[in-house]
Amino acid sequence: MSSGQESVLSEYEAESSQTSKLLRKFKETPFVPIGMAGFVAVVGYGLYKLKHRGNMKMSLHLIHMRVAAQGFVVGAITCGVLYSMVREYVIKPNE
Repeated sequence: MSSGQESVLSEYEAESSQTSKLLRKFKETPFVPIGMAGFVAVVGYGLYKLKHRGNMKMSLHLIHMRVAAQGFVVGAITCGVLYSMVREYVIKPNE
């Protein structure tokens, strides 16, 4: 391989690494990873509280945990859509 081909391949590999893709996605739509992290946090907290639920039925506890996790994700995605709409239709025309 010539040095020209190696530089193109190294640029492609650096651009398509998983870390760079994740960082680029996080910069484009920051609310999706926030929603995913919130989902994991709510589920983790729910599992932690599973032992200390008192006399609450397990099915009711799991339903509450599922609703809280889904609510966090839907809220984060809604905020992300509103953020992208503001960025696209309010900030861009002013530039």
